[in-house]
Amino acid sequence: MEFCPKCGAMLVLKTKNLGCPRCGYSSTNKDVTSFKTSEKMNERKEIAVISSKDIQVNPIVDEKCEKCGHKKCYFWTLQTRSSDESETKFFKCVKCGYTWREYR
Repeated sequence: MEFCPKCGAMLVLKTKNLGCPRCGYSSTNKDVTSFKTSEKMNERKEIAVISSKDIQVNPIVDEKCEKCGHKKCYFWTLQTRSSDESETKFFKCVKCGYTWREYR
């Protein structure tokens, strides 16, 4: 591996000689076949994907289910109307899975 004497950048292999990509310096070294580069590749780790059917990530709040009367529900909010209006609250019963929304 050789470096540019003018700016210190690593010289890259051009068509017939080594050259600096930063300042344009060309090496007069005739032995460009000895110039080799290598890169060590590590194995990629798998990323775990959680399906919405596998786990509920929403918080559980004390809210009475409108259908079965159970007192625990999952809770989340979404902006369903224009931005100057409040967001919509959604509830899903832990027991029966019934989902409803609340506007305020």
